[in-house]
Amino acid sequence: MFRLTEYMHQLANPTPVRPRRGDGMVKPVVIWNLTRRCNLKCRHCYTVSADVNFPGELSEAQAMETLEDLGQFKVPAIILSGGEPLDSPYLFPLAKRARKLTRVLALSTNGTKIHGEVADQVAEIGFNYVGISIDGIGETNDWFRGVDGAFDDAVRGVRELKKRDVRVGLRFCLTEGTQHHLPDLLKLCDDEGVDKFYLSHLVYAGRGDKNRGEDAHHKMTRKGMDLLIDRAWESASGGRQLDIVTGNNDADAGYFLQWAAENFDAEKVAHLRDHLVAWGGNSSGMGVANIDFLGKVHPDTYWSDYTVGNVKDTPFSELWTGDDPMLATLRTRPRPLKGRCGACAIQDVCGGNTRIRALQVTGDPWAEDPACYLTNDEIGVTEADRLQVTPFRGKSNDPKHQFF
Repeated sequence: MFRLTEYMHQLANPTPVRPRRGDGMVKPVVIWNLTRRCNLKCRHCYTVSADVNFPGELSEAQAMETLEDLGQFKVPAIILSGGEPLDSPYLFPLAKRARKLTRVLALSTNGTKIHGEVADQVAEIGFNYVGISIDGIGETNDWFRGVDGAFDDAVRGVRELKKRDVRVGLRFCLTEGTQHHLPDLLKLCDDEGVDKFYLSHLVYAGRGDKNRGEDAHHKMTRKGMDLLIDRAWESASGGRQLDIVTGNNDADAGYFLQWAAENFDAEKVAHLRDHLVAWGGNSSGMGVANIDFLGKVHPDTYWSDYTVGNVKDTPFSELWTGDDPMLATLRTRPRPLKGRCGACAIQDVCGGNTRIRALQVTGDPWAEDPACYLTNDEIGVTEADRLQVTPFRGKSNDPKHQFF
């Protein structure tokens, strides 16, 4: 996750650079998919959820045992997700206990069920943040999310939570079919008093992989980032406040650094770059972890084809500190990147971007990320640095055999 507003403040009001996080094992933010069940049918869904019960999901007892392990392991944050987490039969008892075990507790929901007693319960839990996913205004959102009325219900959820003084954010996936609504969604944030806006770039996983043809073209991505940068600068300069973050394309940090170089003196740009290097970019397998609805542990939510182990058999803390080869390589700095990513002059800023896209397109997780929208000149590479690959058309039954 790239915290655009936070780093914009380093240009407006610089602060000392925090020590770089270790390249070894870091206690991760855990994104926990409590259930695969969901009342919507989103075109970018990485879990391919549906409004049915799926077999094999963790029981409440298994989930509570896992939660206690996460607490003892002292993970800094837990994000409860789905499917739709409100469809989990044990969301509220789990969240109530989690509130006492971790510093940050967040809920990632489609928002359509948040009203009345449910809204009261969400507020009573004391979530630090509730992210509500929305993908355009009105009919565009409903088409993208596969259910009529989803937009109105999600906005109702925002209003219900704001009435209860809950910190709320909107989560938006940038695609060819939704990018034109970005200005309207930022206005919606201002109109509804939304605290945070999260722009997610499309990741080629689940239905997102099947719909990769809808990924925003690079020029549209840059245009969207220009809009977010302008809005973040307004906030950092004392204007309308809105916390803006982006996810799933760490090239955003490089694009922002380029913008800074065009608008600020060399000393401020160098200071900003030091902060971005300390951040380090993509954190899959290091600062981010995923537990899916079956209890399988992955380097992040999009690595569903690579499993470190299962919390039904082994505690998360043991899996995360074990000798898994993929985790070890993801934690390496610099990573063994190839093609443009391997030759990139700012890979210490972006960390090699999102490896799962490279895997889905080429079959090699260390190939260049096809969604990097920076030009060769901007990242200091030549056309000769491009990795010549044949598009990958299948999936290995055992990803470990494929990668190592």
